[in-house]
This record gives sequence, structure tokens and C-alpha cells, in this order.
Amino acid sequence: MDCCTISLIVVVSVFTLTFIWNIRCPKKMKLDGTHVLITGGSSGIGKEIAKLVISRGAKVSIMARNQKKLTEAKEEIERCRKSESTEAIVCVVADVAKDAELVENAVCEAERQNGPVQMLVNCAGFSISGRFDDLKPSDFKNQMDVNYLGTVYATKAVMESMKTLGCGRIVFLSSQAGQIGLFGYTSYSPAKFALTGLAQALQMEVKPYNIHVTLSFPPDTETPGYKAELEGKPRETVLISETSGVFQADVVAKTIVEDSLRGRFQSWIGLDGFMLACMTCGMSPVTSVMDALSQIVTASVFRLVSLFYLTHFDGIVSKCKKERDAEKKKTS
Repeated sequence: MDCCTISLIVVVSVFTLTFIWNIRCPKKMKLDGTHVLITGGSSGIGKEIAKLVISRGAKVSIMARNQKKLTEAKEEIERCRKSESTEAIVCVVADVAKDAELVENAVCEAERQNGPVQMLVNCAGFSISGRFDDLKPSDFKNQMDVNYLGTVYATKAVMESMKTLGCGRIVFLSSQAGQIGLFGYTSYSPAKFALTGLAQALQMEVKPYNIHVTLSFPPDTETPGYKAELEGKPRETVLISETSGVFQADVVAKTIVEDSLRGRFQSWIGLDGFMLACMTCGMSPVTSVMDALSQIVTASVFRLVSLFYLTHFDGIVSKCKKERDAEKKKTS
């Protein structure tokens, strides 16, 4: 090994160690007495998060479009409340995608009853899967309105009070389909990919105010929304999704809450989630020495593994096309 190579290794090592040494992990936030507002809190992951945080002493507000579902969810969430707690669960009706002013009014009502929002969890969202040619232009717009703009509106509504408090946590619920574009998700993936850009830019803005953004990438999760999505899912999408399996909503909820309280920027679930998080971190903020080391060390290895995944996915798509073509020949 020549002197130039040794010098380069030394310089890189010193630079890396200096960078890691200067990583400042956020102080863990406590839930007791904290006002947590959850959009999409009447079902699925949102409801499980509400049940979890109220069991730890948080004041909870849930926002959704349907008053009946909110009322039913409220009764279920109340059963998880600490025995000594008397805090009311606030339900506010609002469609996060319709109008920013309506969302702001709903947030103001929640804050009037529960105080300033200290943790916002953006769970409102939905997925439509289908082949690009079969999707309507409105499908693309609706998913962008709910999954992206709905998150923007709710986040803007809590920002002033969080900055005044000088602390806060904001969670964006993306998806593994927001890390990798997959067959059948040409309308869903772009809306979830957009959250990555929003989260990275916003984190840089709000970090001086001690506000930390968590970008969560849940895999397929056993929820009413997931069951509804299955009805129109292309066969290719179903087979590709089976690679990661299906997780329970309470497991996903617990991971999201813990990562947000720690101020962790990326939140993932499972081995596939870990690989995708390391591969797609790009210029994402780093809030953990372990995350930094994982991303540095695994980048090239996981890229190699991803090529096998992509080859497998392409094989599924090709096989399904051949089966459809063969079926058409039989019927023609």
C-alpha cells in the first residue's frame, strides 16, 4: 500500500469520525401531558397511534372526515386511557385535502380544548393501485391532494404554536412505495415520494426551533384501507408486495411513536425497511450515530441486493404479461 493510499484512508477516516462526533441526537420527548393530534385518527395506523399515546398519558385529538367513525374510534381509544387520567379525547371533523382554512379551523378547535399541539401525526391518506392506462387523471390528483397537500395543510396549521413553544414533533406517513416506484403505483408513489422532499426541506427550517420531523415508511399494514386497496390491486402488485409481507397496525404504530419521540428522521419497519432506509437516505438529516454508520457501511452492499430484487420484480411483471397474453389467445 503506497503513501498516497494510506494518506487518503487517514483523511477519510478523520473526516468520518469528526462528522460522527458532531452528530447531536435530539433529546427524547415525553408523552405525559403532551397534546398529540392525529389526522386520519379514526382508523388504521392513526387509531393505533392514538390508543398507544393515550395509554402513556398524552392528551389526544383525532381528525377525520366522518363523525360516526370518529365517535366509534373515540370510545375505543378511551378504553386505553390511563386509569387516573381525566383528559377528554377531542374529535374534530375535517377533510385534510379540501381546504387549508378548514384544516386550520379544526386544529384551532383541538388546541382550544387540549392546548397547543406538541406532536402532529399525519396519518390521513389512501392508496389507489392500478395500471397507468387504467387510472383516471382524477386518481392522480386525488392522491396528491390527500397524501401530500393534506399533510402540508395540517403541518402549517400547527407550526406557529410549535415555534412559540420552542419544541415539537411532526410525523409524515409515507410508504415503502414512497421509496421505490412499483408496478401499479404510478399515482400513489409520486404523492408519497413528494413527502420526502417536504420532510427534508422542512426539517432544515424548523431544526433551530427544536422541532423534529419523522418520515415514516410503513410496509403493507393490516388496516381497513389496505383491505379496500386489495380489491383493485393488479396481480403484479400483489405478488411484488408479498416480498415484504403484511404487518400489524399496532406494531407499526409503536415504531412510529418511538422514532418520533427520539427525533429520528427516518422510521422504518422490518429488514426490507432497514435496507430501503439505508439505500434511499440520500441527503436526509442524520439524528443518530448508529443510523449514520449503517448508511455509510451498507450502501454498496444493499445496492447489490436491490438489483436482485429488481430482477425478481421484472420477472413477475414479465410472467404476468405472458399469462395474460396466453389467456387472450385462448379466448380469441
